[in-house]
Amino acid sequence: MSFLRERMGKILAGVIGLALFAFIVGEVVQSGGAFFRGDVNNIGQVNGENIPYVKFSERLEQSTQQFKQQSGQSLTPQITNYIQETTWNQFLTELLLNKEINKLGLIVGPDERQAMISGNNPDPQIQRQFVGADGQYDKTKRDQFLNYLQSPKVDPTQLKAWADFVIQLEEAKKQQKYMALVTNGLYVNSLDAQDDYIAKNKLANFKYTVLNYASIPDANVKLTDADYSTYYNEHKSEFKNPQELRSFEYVSFNAAPSTADTAAVKAQVDKLVTDFKATNNDSLFVQINSETKAQLAYMKKGQLEPRLDSVMFSADKGFIYGPYLSNGSFKVAKLVDAKIGPDSVKARHILLNPTTEGGVDRAVAKADSLKKLIAAGRPFAELAKNFSVDKVANEKGGDLGTYGRNTMDPVFEAATFDAKVGDIKVVTTQFGVHIVQILDQKGSSKVVKVAVVDKPLLPSTKTTAAVYAKAQAFLSSLTPENFDAQAKKAGLTIKNAEDVNATAASALGLDNAREVVKWAFKSEKGTFSDQVFSVGDQYVVARVSAIKPKGVLPLDVVKKQIEPMVRIQVKGKQLTDKLQAALNGASGIDQVAQKAGSTVVPLQNIVFANPVIPGATAEYKVIGTVFGSQPNKLSKPVAGQQGVYVFTLDSFTNPAQLTNNVREKQQIGQALAQRSQGQVLDALKDKANVKDNRAKFL
Repeated sequence: MSFLRERMGKILAGVIGLALFAFIVGEVVQSGGAFFRGDVNNIGQVNGENIPYVKFSERLEQSTQQFKQQSGQSLTPQITNYIQETTWNQFLTELLLNKEINKLGLIVGPDERQAMISGNNPDPQIQRQFVGADGQYDKTKRDQFLNYLQSPKVDPTQLKAWADFVIQLEEAKKQQKYMALVTNGLYVNSLDAQDDYIAKNKLANFKYTVLNYASIPDANVKLTDADYSTYYNEHKSEFKNPQELRSFEYVSFNAAPSTADTAAVKAQVDKLVTDFKATNNDSLFVQINSETKAQLAYMKKGQLEPRLDSVMFSADKGFIYGPYLSNGSFKVAKLVDAKIGPDSVKARHILLNPTTEGGVDRAVAKADSLKKLIAAGRPFAELAKNFSVDKVANEKGGDLGTYGRNTMDPVFEAATFDAKVGDIKVVTTQFGVHIVQILDQKGSSKVVKVAVVDKPLLPSTKTTAAVYAKAQAFLSSLTPENFDAQAKKAGLTIKNAEDVNATAASALGLDNAREVVKWAFKSEKGTFSDQVFSVGDQYVVARVSAIKPKGVLPLDVVKKQIEPMVRIQVKGKQLTDKLQAALNGASGIDQVAQKAGSTVVPLQNIVFANPVIPGATAEYKVIGTVFGSQPNKLSKPVAGQQGVYVFTLDSFTNPAQLTNNVREKQQIGQALAQRSQGQVLDALKDKANVKDNRAKFL
């Protein structure tokens, strides 16, 4: 139901997102550094300004709660990690941009603030929060809410939340102003437009011959230290590591339920079947015996899990299905009831808060009195406005709109779907006491109420103890030198989790690896774990296999990574020598191809802006060289992506003269503006001194 607190939840969702406002593309790159040094009270530092852990934790909790409210999903390690990353990036964005904003003296004045909230064209965040039934911005709703904030009955918590929201609006506005200063300072001149026009429209016609790298078997290429050094020195800028990364190898011992465990859990469920079939209180039986304490509700076709959906709608009342295994649990299901019911209900309500009314009994008594007034002719909307705490619904006279099954609180839903049009009922739910009137019911279909008892399939203590003992025995057998040998002796596969960052929640094959990651970032290379880690249904023993520090990585760290590229470079030198020999004394491309044992391929209408050789791949260096060549001259060998090329340019086809460059300027300007918005943070980040201590807190 659309209660005011839920609306405020949506407004607060905007607070979390505003610091990473929509036009900032990309993320501030995290910085690693000394993970286990520094101020124990600060989770990070940006240009000397601390990020207190307490402040970070408060915003992290706020983000987490809003995710739960909006998505309805449970938190997984991956989702938790995502929320942590988002919250961290908010702090970095704010600190990096706000320093520049303060230097420039950018502010949001009182008149500008008022215009953002209550002007004719308010801030988009305001427009998104106050939407009418047609999905469009509703000024009346906004004004009603602002009037509510001025009333004596306003909740102080909601008032503070709104004040915080407005502050975030102002901060986002200042960030927009800063970005506007950057983008408005960009300029595209006529030469830029002319170059862009030529790149997209000038055509090249040429012939080429190529010797592919694949023509030399890898086994025939012996790489030397000099080969690695040459490639590394030419590409050193590509090996800048923005944060410390670590890799670890591990072996795992599977502690999944054994056959005996499976049989034992199934036997527990088997014993429940007779009593389940005989009970007259299915709801209580589920609450007592089931791991999942779900309330029973009528479901329409398609809302049950598939195997139940296929049998329950044609079964008789009392029918038992199972036991069966589903989603890691043994289950048994019972058809409690079946009937024909409406597909949707339109209703309106008045919501009373038992706390402010002096308890549930007093709230129910008051609800009964209001029900009598409604029956006597008092306008429902008037009473809703005067008594209901659901201020959002009150804007429509308490109207909740039309809703389908399994979208409301189960108790509220059961009362409204089982009632008749025109009925007025008093219903108590987790939200309070409702006086609800059914305005309409639509559709008609068969619905069923199914009770399900489940028992999770978990390993027994005996199973986990036995597997843990094996893992502990393996750990006890290790020395710094024998990890591989002991794993092979035990028949265990060594898995490698590569390039894990300090805040990672998961790694290769490990969904919840946080403790393993924290250990890895405290340990030296080659160290094996001093304990057996419990990760899901696995027991894990690990060893740190590589450490990539922040900054430019040394050759020995990236040697394995660059090996394929080094091999291609060596092949390229061999193929270049072969083509250079073929060029000696050759008068045309055909002779070069004949001497090199290759073929000639003609190409027509190639443009610089799309440097793709049909049937091959993007060849930036080759096409770029073509457009810088003179016609009817053999090129030198050019090492491309797929092989080494020699070409001869036949001709260029020049486009018509550009007489109006306005469109080209606009397109280039838009592209520059889009890139600049992300590059601003990159530039600030490169200049900033960022210390990231999250690994010791999270």
